[in-house]
Amino acid sequence: MSRQEEYEISRKENFNFLLENNIEPFPYSYKRTHVSSDIQKKHKDLETNTYSEETASVAGRIFIIRNLGKIAFIDLHDQQGKIQIVVKSNDTKMFELVKKLDQGDIIGVSGKIFKTKTNEISIEAQDITFLSKCFLPLPEKYHGLQDQEIKYRKKHLDLMINKEVKDIFIKREKIIDVLRKILKDKGFIEVETPLLQPLYGGANARPFVTEAYVWKRPLYLSISPELYLKRLLVGGFEKVFTICKNFRNEGVDKSHNPEFTMLECYEVFKDYNDAMDLIEELHEKVALELYGTTKITYQDKEFDFKRPWKKLSMIDAIKEYADIDVRSLTEEQLKETIQENNIEMPSPQSRGLLINALFEHFCESHLSGPIHITDHPKELTPLCKIHRKDKELIERDEPYVNGWEIGNIYSELNDPDFQEKQMIAQKDNDKEKGENHPIDKDFIEALKYGMPPAYGIGFGIDRFVMMFTNASTIRDVILFPLLKEEK
Repeated sequence: MSRQEEYEISRKENFNFLLENNIEPFPYSYKRTHVSSDIQKKHKDLETNTYSEETASVAGRIFIIRNLGKIAFIDLHDQQGKIQIVVKSNDTKMFELVKKLDQGDIIGVSGKIFKTKTNEISIEAQDITFLSKCFLPLPEKYHGLQDQEIKYRKKHLDLMINKEVKDIFIKREKIIDVLRKILKDKGFIEVETPLLQPLYGGANARPFVTEAYVWKRPLYLSISPELYLKRLLVGGFEKVFTICKNFRNEGVDKSHNPEFTMLECYEVFKDYNDAMDLIEELHEKVALELYGTTKITYQDKEFDFKRPWKKLSMIDAIKEYADIDVRSLTEEQLKETIQENNIEMPSPQSRGLLINALFEHFCESHLSGPIHITDHPKELTPLCKIHRKDKELIERDEPYVNGWEIGNIYSELNDPDFQEKQMIAQKDNDKEKGENHPIDKDFIEALKYGMPPAYGIGFGIDRFVMMFTNASTIRDVILFPLLKEEK
């Protein structure tokens, strides 16, 4: 018999003890009056070997039981922390129950608060209520849960055993709260956009395809909320944002998950210069709120989000980091340069996509940042305004930190006829990868009613949280990351 099987048999025997003694193993509720952190904080100045006048009822999961014969000590954990429970043998019935408790069981305890002779705030149990049985042994308590594969597949165990994991998600919620507050204080209205869409758009990405049973028609999981948010600008909303799920049928790596969270916002009568100011403000204020400084450390590198950030056009970045002046090269010379450097040839082989391929190869790894990479070739997206000073470029910005593109910013295209021409011209971009952008005629019709000039910002919440929690992989900041099938 394996050790695992022995554990399970022992736990079932202890469970049967509850049934035989008419102890309800799964009660409906428990009246808790205190959480561990409040008790610790309020009674930290209690003198050694002294009882408080206050009693408390706490509840949580057992992590350690030390039964010394005449006295037992239990480490009880709740979401806020840990409290020690002391059980004395003079209450025979309660002490018998303690002998049948297992690590992982969930109990409620009421009793007197006191400080032990070793200066630990504790509760002397006067009553123990059984709340839920743990039938399986927890991961080894001293070293925590170490196996990365198990950590991601069994997030409930990772959260239970590793406090720092839970802290990341508590901090994630705080980050999103700060972002929401900044935008709402500026008058932005939070909205929802559909996740199931009759036509995908707003980005170059391969969609997930599903089907509406009733209508027998294909539907797509959202790859971006962009085209719906722009419809709201047509409808009269002036400042909108959404924090939503997007789905892109792509590979998985340290900074990509097929399901991810996006913040996207739009403001009328402003352009991409104003948007760059806002995204800088969002990063700076989150850093100050979390750490009291604009500087953060990510993977042993320091980044300072203090405004203003450096700006560099894509063409100038290629000149600075690759010493290639793409302005002076013909399309054929660009292709030759790509082939000489063993870079994957884009499809189609337009001038703008060739320039972008050189940028990604030579420049991205150097962009420690934070830095804005502005003024991209017009072939890179059909949704952005042509640059006011150079008709071969668009007013687009991608901010970079740590070599990552952390956002996307446009002066939004609002000319319906030109929008249609751009969509047609770029409909085959990345078609071989299944990432081409379809022509959305309904969206073009909406633009014909008039959309004010506006900027748009989109950035991934998950990468944002990675930076501000020093997480090495996106899987560490998503509670339930998508994983390949378990063999």
